[in-house]
Amino acid sequence: MARILVLDDVADSALMIKRILAKQGHEVQVFSDEDEALRFAADHDLELAILDVKLPKLDGTEVLAELKKLRPGLPAIMLTGFPTKNAAQQAMRLGAAAYCAKPIEKKDLEETVAAVLGKASAPG
Repeated sequence: MARILVLDDVADSALMIKRILAKQGHEVQVFSDEDEALRFAADHDLELAILDVKLPKLDGTEVLAELKKLRPGLPAIMLTGFPTKNAAQQAMRLGAAAYCAKPIEKKDLEETVAAVLGKASAPG
């Protein structure tokens, strides 16, 4: 299964995502600090990043831009409790594969992750 990085400043949200995805066999690393998440991404092979948009130090789209510099092909799912059309467009322009509102339902998370990973592994 996939190696997934989750970055969310709300520990309960990140742990819920980890529990859901780990039950499907994914290896999930959870972070609440942007710098720690970026350091981890620089040193580890990942197949997906799930990023909260609202973070303490950086905006989630800024983290996405940094991740894309480190790992250009890494797909990302952006999560936000405050969805706006402008933020969604910016995230997609930066290369996000999906943009979802929080709280995300278990089934929606599983389906979105499966769809994004399926696209990432599909022959070009």
